[in-house]
Amino acid sequence: MVSAAPPPAGVDVTVSVTNMRNTDGVVRACMTRDQGHFPRCQDAAQGYRTVVPAGEARVLVFHDVAPGTYGIALLHDENGNGRADRALGMMPREGFGFSRDAPVHMGPPSFGDAAIHIGSSPIRQTIRMRYML
Repeated sequence: MVSAAPPPAGVDVTVSVTNMRNTDGVVRACMTRDQGHFPRCQDAAQGYRTVVPAGEARVLVFHDVAPGTYGIALLHDENGNGRADRALGMMPREGFGFSRDAPVHMGPPSFGDAAIHIGSSPIRQTIRMRYML
């Protein structure tokens, strides 16, 4: 009897988070292949999400990630209210970070600037948390 080969397993994507200003609240992390939903990842069918207490957020791991091109976004939700708070309607009050340390110019980076390729080997990324206020 011939058995079918198991489907290929995904890989782990490990994210080291640097430059956290405190351990208040949580860190919300998302990783998506859906360019239209980056960087918020809300309702992204092709993505992964995790929320961890900020004091435990030095290293985040997305498990069993399928191959593809992804963007990673982090939010240091210091007050734990589930959203990115802003001052004057524009300026982020809380920390944020993106894969490839993608540049921020008057808004979040493009998917292309943050894009990383996931293949068959585990990936490590370092993401620097940034604070505007």
